Amino acid sequence: MATHLEKPKASDPHAKREHDARPQNEQKTEAQTEEQQVREAESLDAKSTYEVIRREGEKELDRSTNALFWSGLAAGLSMGFSFLTEALLRANLPDAPWRPLVAKLGYSVGFLVVILGSQQLFTENTLTPMVPLLAEKTRDKLRNVLRLWSAVFVANMLGTLLFALALARLAVVEPDIKRALSDIASEAMRHGWGTTFLHAIYAGWIIALLVWVLPGAEHNKVAVIVVMTWLIAAGGFAHVIAGSSEVFYAAWRGEASWADALAGFVLPSLIGNMVGGLTLVTALNHAQATAGE
Repeated sequence: MATHLEKPKASDPHAKREHDARPQNEQKTEAQTEEQQVREAESLDAKSTYEVIRREGEKELDRSTNALFWSGLAAGLSMGFSFLTEALLRANLPDAPWRPLVAKLGYSVGFLVVILGSQQLFTENTLTPMVPLLAEKTRDKLRNVLRLWSAVFVANMLGTLLFALALARLAVVEPDIKRALSDIASEAMRHGWGTTFLHAIYAGWIIALLVWVLPGAEHNKVAVIVVMTWLIAAGGFAHVIAGSSEVFYAAWRGEASWADALAGFVLPSLIGNMVGGLTLVTALNHAQATAGE
């Protein structure tokens, strides 16, 4: 029987190259995917966080005064809900040793609305423009920062003033809630000027730390905001915007004088928040991120 031997087929060099290239491309894609996952899992380092905040600060400085004012007014009104929500919890929870700690969770509501809603809050958004100023120390940059601060602070104060007026003079809440509002306002003003100033330094410190932490907490922002701002309330620290809703309410109700509200709380809280936020955190974190450059 004759055996027919088939002539071996010549291999196609193009097909071979395609065959060899497929595994290499797949490996490259897998490596890129793995690298991306590692980068997403990594925490931002100091310089990356610094750069994120610097860019955010530049965006804020580019906004018009009108835009800053209206956003600041919205933030002032929103911060009133910290005061109201805490009072609602306080009035409806049983009188137990743990009640203050739980009721203070209401303090975080205004901050959640402001931060997640990208509204302008003096002690939060106004820290970010300090980073561009520290990176580029010019008179024009300083004037721009002062413009932003002035517009936002005035707007925030007006917002809290209007919110407090509505609570104090209109039939917005039940009498038991009004009593809780009065108690909270009284507690805010119970300390002297020096103690309020010291408490405000810690509040400014915590808010500035919150600003620094948020870029690395992309998927946990709500939890970070709640925990950090609850700490301000639970510690009895003084935040100039959140606290102004409380002291303005007392002034509108005649439970405190306007002099005590403004000179006894707003002024020391304002100075203390700025010292805590700008000196202890923003400047130090700027030095940490730019050391060796």
